[in-house]
Amino acid sequence: MLKGCDRMALKIYNSLSREKETFLPIEDGKVKIYSCGPTVYDYFHIGNARAFLLPDIIKRYLEYKGYEVLHVMNFTDIDDKMIIRANEEGISIEKLADRFIKAFFYDIENLNIKKADIYPKATDHISDMINMIKELVDGGFAYQSDGDVYFRVDKFKEYGKLSNRKLEDLIAGARVEVNDKKENPLDFVLWKESKEGEPSWDSPWGLGRPGWHIECSVMSTRYLGAKFDIHTGGVDLTFPHHENEIAQSEACCSHQVVNYWMHNGYINIDGEKMSKSLGNFFTTREILDKYQPEVVRFFLISKHYRSPINFSDKELDDAAKSLIKLQNIYQKLNFLVDKDIVDGELRGEKLLEIIKEKETKLVEAMDDDFNTALAIGSLHELAKELNRFINSDNFELTQEVKVVLEEGRKLLELFGKDILGILVEQQEKDNELVEPLIELLLEFRNKVRSKKEYELADEIRDKLDELGIEVKDSPQGVEWSYK
Repeated sequence: MLKGCDRMALKIYNSLSREKETFLPIEDGKVKIYSCGPTVYDYFHIGNARAFLLPDIIKRYLEYKGYEVLHVMNFTDIDDKMIIRANEEGISIEKLADRFIKAFFYDIENLNIKKADIYPKATDHISDMINMIKELVDGGFAYQSDGDVYFRVDKFKEYGKLSNRKLEDLIAGARVEVNDKKENPLDFVLWKESKEGEPSWDSPWGLGRPGWHIECSVMSTRYLGAKFDIHTGGVDLTFPHHENEIAQSEACCSHQVVNYWMHNGYINIDGEKMSKSLGNFFTTREILDKYQPEVVRFFLISKHYRSPINFSDKELDDAAKSLIKLQNIYQKLNFLVDKDIVDGELRGEKLLEIIKEKETKLVEAMDDDFNTALAIGSLHELAKELNRFINSDNFELTQEVKVVLEEGRKLLELFGKDILGILVEQQEKDNELVEPLIELLLEFRNKVRSKKEYELADEIRDKLDELGIEVKDSPQGVEWSYK
């Protein structure tokens, strides 16, 4: 296996420069990542899941490259949607947030998404937000209007650099409600005066609560410092959320805060972006009730993260079929590598060359802006070669061949399990008694076949097939796999 692979080879598409750049961390050997997390008033939909999966893939691969990664993802636990939902249910906002934070962790665990290192909540950082707003007001970047505080967009000369929009064009095309409190229709709120019955905190501008954008500026720099490496989120957040983050953060510190902005593409249904506002969304929990978690994860990374994905049952069914091919060869390798060997001649030199070639292709795919689609393609090429070798008429499990197959298994495990997170060993999913019972039943079937009781042997095979277990008779003996 490749050791200490070239870090300089990794390229990331930076939304800020709109081109691929060689990844150079701020601190050698360490990477700091901030991701926009959920507003915890409901179960997150499958489009959100893609945004939560992106930093998981990034972190897994960066750790493989030898980096120490610090990942922060926030919880927005105070905003208009939360207030409305809590009032509808007649519960406190805190109780609502606790419920959906627990649901969030349950769903990401099912998707094999590793937890971030830190999950700050907005309501735990109100004083930090007030302090940042004070700095912006003192610097002339913000102004008070009655009980609200707004950011002066035209004061920040680089406004629009992330979304590649000019301020004059934004003003000309602005669809903003008339608000006499604003100096400019594009000015955005940093602090909102509280309405009766709403949660509020005391501030120099009176009772109120923070705006959405200021939350991420505060929590990212609070835990990652005034300059960090990567910021991730859905492409729908590019404008205005991330644009406003940049304006706030850089107005305070007078330098670029984030080196690489990474945005994942939409999930579409019938050509339209999936979103709660359009009402055409499916929650991740609903989908996990119908499909295995690893199938959903496979579907989400089957396209490059910046490309849109079309969501349908057919796409998920196709993902399930594709994943089974990788699961079956992985299971087959586990069986063969642990099996007793016989003496014989070495016939695995060519296969070993192929394994090394596929390993190089896998690294190249992930070095090219985390191209999971290309990586999955290379895993399927590897699986095809391994199957061809194992199913050949002259296959013999010698010690030398076993060593080669172990290299194949390690590569599948590294990229399929550790980096892409789509291969889950069956013993992790099923009761420990299941596989021994299957082996026992197949042993009995072999005895039946040896007595030429083929009708009973076929009946056993067919019953196992109905239970989702495929049985194949090959020159090397009976093989089975989950369908």
